[in-house]
Amino acid sequence: MSSSAQFEIPENQNPADAISSVKFAPHSNKLLVASWDKHVYLYEITSGIGTLINKFEHRAPVLDVCFGKDDDEAFSCGLDWDVRRIDLTTGAQNVLSTHSAPANRLVYSNTLSLLISASWDSTLHFHSLSGDQIPASLALPSKAFSLSLTPTKLVVAMASRALHIYELSNLHLLISESSATDSAINTIEAEPWQRRESSLKYMTRAVACMPNDAGYASSSIEGRVAVEWFDPSNDSQARKYAFKCHRQTVDGVDVVYPVNALAFHPVHGTFASGGGDGIVAIWDAVAKRRIRQYHKFPASVAALDFSTDGKFLAVACSPGFEDGKEDLGEGSVSVVIRELGEVEAKGKAAK
Repeated sequence: MSSSAQFEIPENQNPADAISSVKFAPHSNKLLVASWDKHVYLYEITSGIGTLINKFEHRAPVLDVCFGKDDDEAFSCGLDWDVRRIDLTTGAQNVLSTHSAPANRLVYSNTLSLLISASWDSTLHFHSLSGDQIPASLALPSKAFSLSLTPTKLVVAMASRALHIYELSNLHLLISESSATDSAINTIEAEPWQRRESSLKYMTRAVACMPNDAGYASSSIEGRVAVEWFDPSNDSQARKYAFKCHRQTVDGVDVVYPVNALAFHPVHGTFASGGGDGIVAIWDAVAKRRIRQYHKFPASVAALDFSTDGKFLAVACSPGFEDGKEDLGEGSVSVVIRELGEVEAKGKAAK
């Protein structure tokens, strides 16, 4: 592909501190970027160009962001403990709930009009946005590190290598039936559909669900990715596997990097992984193959997301602990957009 297939957001429009999240809009190529510089950025992505539309100031570093029911609604969470709704047209913000520790992850179910936030306080908050239902809280056994949704399931990756899989319909029913209280939030109890222990030996870094609702991939701080299926049958569980990735030989030593980000292609069902080595690779989960690996990006890959039509891949680069740097150098934070060729992320038939 030509060099025009990849471009960076102009440096003067980049966040001023590390990037924590990138998310494409559901119906367009608008892109949200959350940063430790206490802002959420909104860009318009077109072929060869990324343009800053607006940025929205917060009280503290922003750890995650996502779109809501349409391309004009967004949600954010961060070190101020708040979960916020942002009207991207007017810039108005309102707090939906407040955790008792930093809120680090968000996912939104358009089918159920349900926003789910996770926090280092070991809870999930559920915000039903179709009515005036007050938020509901669910206690977890440990801190949640990553969340991912399918149309029917919620996967929560936690500390101690624990994973909970919930059926969204059951959660939504419990939230709807929760009794109103005098407090700002209801408390619910919900048993997971499945409890699992990660196939990976070390701490989970990211989890991402397959677009066909069949399973998920997870990654660890120790350069590995696992692929698993929801179906609990013995035959299906026998298909799960894990593999090494994001490792480099430096001066004869095998250096292992964290796999910080995972994202599934919405059309082809393949997935991208991004690591602390500054590398992004595309994988075929079914054929168990790496399809391609891109040239090293400017810094550690902190976050990834595909556009809804699968034509763009957003790559957020920020120096990480693996770089041995405490301060961000000029130009070290960047958002790189990859324009994908027609078959660039297409899987290969399994042998």
